[in-house]
Amino acid sequence: MKSDIEFYSSHLPRLYETEDIPEEEKLVPLVFVSDAGWKWYPVEFDPDDHLFFGLVEGWEEEWGYFSLDELEEVHLSVSPLRVHIFETPRTLAEVRKTLNKKEELL
Repeated sequence: MKSDIEFYSSHLPRLYETEDIPEEEKLVPLVFVSDAGWKWYPVEFDPDDHLFFGLVEGWEEEWGYFSLDELEEVHLSVSPLRVHIFETPRTLAEVRKTLNKKEELL
C-alpha cells in the first residue's frame, strides 16, 4: 500500500489545495471504476489519512470524501475496481460530459 500512497501523492494535490480553483477547472488525473458502474474521480488526496476528495458517480452525482481503504474494501467484497490513469489530466468540465454515459472517458 505504501507505493499506492506515494503514487496518489505524486498525482493529486493535498486536501484543500484546490478549494480556490473553480469546480469545472479542477484537474482529474485518474478515475476508479467499479464493475457495478460506480466511478470515483479524485481531485485531492491526504496521504496521512489515505483520504480522497472528489466527485462520485454512483446512484447520483455528488462531491465527497472517500478513503483508499474503502475503495479496497469495495474491490475485495463488492465489485472489482480498475484504476484508469489519464495520459493528460482531464478537467472536471470534460469529465462531466461523460457522466451517466456508457462510454469510457479514455
